[in-house]
Amino acid sequence: MTEALSTILPVDAAVPRQPASDSDLGFLWDFWYPALRSTEIVGHHLTTAMLLEVPLVLGRTSEGQAFAMRDSCPHRGIPLSYGRFDGKTLECSYHGWRFEACTGQCVEIPSLTTQDKLKVDRIFAGHYPCQERDGYVWIYMTSPGARVPDPLPTPPKLATFSEKFKITHLSCELPSHIDHGIIGLMDPAHGPFVHSSWFWRSRGSIHPKEKKFEPIPDGFRMSPHSPSSNSLPYQLLKKRTGEPVTTTIDFILPNRRLEEIRSGKLWFCSQTTVTPVRRDLCRIDFVAAWNLFFLPVSIFRIFGKTFLRQDQETMIQQAEGLKHNPRLMLIDDADRPAKWYFALKANLIESRRTGAPQPHPMPSPVTLHWRS
Repeated sequence: MTEALSTILPVDAAVPRQPASDSDLGFLWDFWYPALRSTEIVGHHLTTAMLLEVPLVLGRTSEGQAFAMRDSCPHRGIPLSYGRFDGKTLECSYHGWRFEACTGQCVEIPSLTTQDKLKVDRIFAGHYPCQERDGYVWIYMTSPGARVPDPLPTPPKLATFSEKFKITHLSCELPSHIDHGIIGLMDPAHGPFVHSSWFWRSRGSIHPKEKKFEPIPDGFRMSPHSPSSNSLPYQLLKKRTGEPVTTTIDFILPNRRLEEIRSGKLWFCSQTTVTPVRRDLCRIDFVAAWNLFFLPVSIFRIFGKTFLRQDQETMIQQAEGLKHNPRLMLIDDADRPAKWYFALKANLIESRRTGAPQPHPMPSPVTLHWRS
C-alpha cells in the first residue's frame, strides 16, 4: 500500500458504519447508472425511477429517443410525471408549463402576458443525459450544480464475442447502503453458505484457494484463472468443449462487477451493477450474454433468480443487525477486495476535493489466499 493511501485508509481499517451524511453519497455522482429496462418505456407513456435519492421521470420521444428529467416542476415542485407528454414536450399538470423533453428547456408558460419580460427559454427543469445500452436506460447523474462533461463518457457496455448470442436481465432490491451491497458483490467467501446447492457448491466442498489480482484503472481484476473445481457448471462446460475454462472478474468504480468466462469458442459474460436508489436502498441490476447454445434463457433465469434471492435474503437479514450500528471488521485475505474498494472510494473523494492524482491501493499485482 502506498504512503499516500495509508493516510486515507489504514490496511486494517474496519468497515465504515452505516453512513448517514450527504457527503457519503457524493462519490457516486458523475457516473452512469441503469435506471430501468428499455422495455418499460412505451409510446408516450411516462414512467418514474429514483437514483441517488433524486426522483426522475422518463419517457420516449416520437423519434424513439429516451429522456430523463428530474420529476419536479421548477415552478411549484409538483411531479412532472403527473403531466401530459405529446412526444416532444412535457406539460406540467399544475399550471401548464411546458418543457422540451430532451433538454429540459421551458418552451411555454401559459399564464404570461405580453407585458411580462420573463425570458422563458432561460428556465430549465432538471435534466440528465440518457442513453440506451444492453436493454437498459442509462442515466448520467451529474453532481448538483455541475455542468455535464464535454465530451460525455459513454455508458458501460457488456462485452460479447460472437454475432449470435442470448441475453437476459435480472434484478432485485437490497435494503442496505450501497457500500454493503458492493462488498457483498465482491465477497469470495460467502458462496458455500449463502449459495449452497446441488448445482453450485456445498459446505463440504470448502477448500483452500489462491487467486491473483492486478490493478486496473478505477478498479481491480481477478486475473484469468481456472474457475472453482467445486462448481458443477464449470465442470460441465469443460466437458462440453474439451478445453480449459478460464474466468476473469473485474471490479470498476463506483459499483460494477464484470465476469468473463471462456472455453474454446464458447463464452459467457455478465455485468452486475449495484444501483444506488436511496441511502438505505440499492438495487442489483444483472445482465448476462452467452453463446452456449445448450443453455436456454428460461433455464438460466431459474438459477439466476435463485442466486439473487439468496443474496437478497442475506442482505435483509444483515439489515436487521445493522439497525443497531454494530462495529464491523474486515480480515485478510478474503476481505482484501472490500478494503481495496473502500480505499479506491476514499482516494476518489480526496482526488475530487484536491484535484490531485488519484493513487491506487494496489501498487502491483498480489496473490490472495482464502478458503471457500
